[in-house]
Amino acid sequence: MADFNKIDLNLLRVFQAILEERSLTHAGYRLGLSQPAISYALGRLRTLFDDPLFVRIPNGMTPTPTAEQLAQPVGRALAAVREALSHAEHFDAGSSTRTFRLSMSDIGEQVFLPPLCEKLQQVAPLLRLEAEQTPVAKVEEALRLGQLDFAVGNLPALKSVTRYALLFHEDYVCMTRKRAGLPQRSLSSQRFLELSHIAVSSSESSHRTIDDSLRAAGLHRRIALRVPHFTVIPQILQRTDWMVILPRRVARHFNEHRQFAVYPLPVAIPEVEVTVHWHESFDNDEGNRWLREQIIETLRET
Repeated sequence: MADFNKIDLNLLRVFQAILEERSLTHAGYRLGLSQPAISYALGRLRTLFDDPLFVRIPNGMTPTPTAEQLAQPVGRALAAVREALSHAEHFDAGSSTRTFRLSMSDIGEQVFLPPLCEKLQQVAPLLRLEAEQTPVAKVEEALRLGQLDFAVGNLPALKSVTRYALLFHEDYVCMTRKRAGLPQRSLSSQRFLELSHIAVSSSESSHRTIDDSLRAAGLHRRIALRVPHFTVIPQILQRTDWMVILPRRVARHFNEHRQFAVYPLPVAIPEVEVTVHWHESFDNDEGNRWLREQIIETLRET
């Protein structure tokens, strides 16, 4: 059994960083430590817990069963320490070098990060952000353990287990490359069905709701391509006559140079709520509260 009096809390930070990054090099970058320092800390952890904890595989490091068992209690311990320290720390946005971690989809990064970074550069120039795409099933735990500070997107499953604020309601439109023969203002159901479609299966794309609504109206799209993310959509639309259904703000972002035709959908599809989520443990954390307010203020205006 590990001797509590011999435990250096910094070792637990190294443990969590390796667990999340699955790489000694990336864990070192994250903590600002050299490769030898990370290796030395891992050696101390292995001695402390009498277990290898992480073993090398072709693409990084994988945790042992013991490390998997330690993950949650170590995460809770570090979250408790961070919460305790936050009560004694005054947050000054103008001088803070604190790092905040946000989870959002690929298209969320494209649409939300630019205005947020622009705002933060003005009011908190030393603040650091880390954006990632955390699976929805793991977001609540990551927020609770302090591994994430915020999650932004269409995340209805999180509403019952986190604090959240509504950013905006979003509706859907369809978009295709501008070309001769397209209608000016609206697209008939017949023309909609004549076109081949791109289906995006992003976890936040509400594609199931879209398809359910279309089928309920007797509309069955011909899917030419399925992709997991929105990122590649503009390049494909520029080279084909295909169409995609996507959130209105995303269409506006992609259509900045007016090369696409954007139409209302020929059938009503329920709007979605885009929200920002955090854990109740950090309600009174000054830094969390400040950045939360910046996110809400900035993204409600996008």
